[in-house]
Amino acid sequence: MEKWVGAAAVCINSQNELLMVKQGKQTEAHSWSVPSGGLERNETFEECCIRELYEETGYIGHIKKPLFVKEADFQNIDVVVHYYLVDIIGGKMTIQDPDQLIHAIAWQSRKDIEVLYLSFPEDREFLHHMLQQSECL
Repeated sequence: MEKWVGAAAVCINSQNELLMVKQGKQTEAHSWSVPSGGLERNETFEECCIRELYEETGYIGHIKKPLFVKEADFQNIDVVVHYYLVDIIGGKMTIQDPDQLIHAIAWQSRKDIEVLYLSFPEDREFLHHMLQQSECL
C-alpha cells in the first residue's frame, strides 16, 4: 500500500476563528481544510507544517504545540498527518501555493465549520472542539 505523510496547521485568531483554505484540482469540487501538505525530503513534520502554512496562506507561523497524529486509509493510501497548534507571527494573507490547488483563504467561525464542505469531514468534530476550547481561554 502506498503511504503519504504530512502535517497540518491549526491556527485560531483572537476572534476565535479558524484559518482554512479552499482547495482542490480545477476539475473537482473544492473543499475546505486547515493548511496542510506532504512532507518533503529531509524535512521534519514541524518544518513541513510551517512551510505549508506559508505556501498556502502567506502567513508565517510558530508551532505552539503538537495536537495529535491522524492515521487513516484513504483510497488505498496509508495516510499519516501530524496536526499542530500554530500561532501566526507574521506575513499577510496571500495564496502562494506552487501546486495551484488553493483557491481561497478565510478565517472561519465555529458556526461556519458546522456547514462547510470539508476535505476531511472526520476533522469537523475536532475543529469544532478546538474552537470551543479556545473560547474558554
